[in-house]
Amino acid sequence: MAPIAAGYIPHPGDYFSYYEVENLGNGTGDYAGYTEQTIINGTEMMNGVSGDGIVSANYNYSYTWDNSTGTTETGSSSGNFTFSSANFLYVNGTDDQTGYVNPTVWFYMDNSIPKGGSFYLLNTEMTVISKNYSYYLPSQNRNVNTIFAQGTSNYLRNDQYGQFTATYSWNAYFDPSTGYIIGYSYFEHDTNSSGSGFTYSDDLYLNSAIYPLTTAAASNPIARNSFTTQYLGYIAAIILVIVVIVILIYALSRRNRRTLPKHPSQQPSQQQPTPPGPPPQNIDLTPKQPPVQQIVIKEVVKVKCRYCGALIDSTAQTCPVCGAPRT
Repeated sequence: MAPIAAGYIPHPGDYFSYYEVENLGNGTGDYAGYTEQTIINGTEMMNGVSGDGIVSANYNYSYTWDNSTGTTETGSSSGNFTFSSANFLYVNGTDDQTGYVNPTVWFYMDNSIPKGGSFYLLNTEMTVISKNYSYYLPSQNRNVNTIFAQGTSNYLRNDQYGQFTATYSWNAYFDPSTGYIIGYSYFEHDTNSSGSGFTYSDDLYLNSAIYPLTTAAASNPIARNSFTTQYLGYIAAIILVIVVIVILIYALSRRNRRTLPKHPSQQPSQQQPTPPGPPPQNIDLTPKQPPVQQIVIKEVVKVKCRYCGALIDSTAQTCPVCGAPRT
């Protein structure tokens, strides 16, 4: 857990702006072929700090959301909130964080925590992996020195997405001098017993900040993987969509942000030809030709008449030529 007092206490006027990309994809079952993306531009501003360490702050962000069905939505949110610089818990309101129980802020940590120490972001326990980590910051196209922390956990999702078992990992990078966020990479995998599921990623990095960042050597290849891999993934996804068009789209009315349309889990079967029925019952299989008549030919042996030599039937009693008896 974090100590009672933070190494750095926020000052009035501290602020940072950020760029964030959320992606949902790799769907299976009901969500096969479905994707969505949210792009967010936001700002966090510290307005004042009371004597007991309560920080008054303001948030402001705008977003653009779209999904693979062609639905798009834009919007924004802003408001005031307070949090404690001693235990990092939200005190009055949040910067639009929902679904958490007594969470800590996501953008600020105690920069005095040593390597191997732990603290919380929202409801996730994070462990400090390095106090001197080289992180590639896309907005400035350079590596900066950071505190690198990592957390992994799981939970049961039950919301507009459905009911899923979710496992996730969260890598976060903070400014060593102030403890404010510089960037993070979050990845979650959701599955359920019916075979449906998806992956969800959330990548964020600073656009600008009042606190200076220290340039670091580009010695950590994995520091680049968050957004570099992400954009390569976009290109691969576009190619895949061109090659394989999955027709699983229902006619959708306007959807609220982060709403997943349900799709049939099975493709409609192709229409099969109707098998032929039984033959008609009145078919007469009797041959239509008349019966063949049998003709018996009797064969009679001829012999010579012993008197005149004429050929006569062997059955004749007398020769029909000379009248002499046959025998």
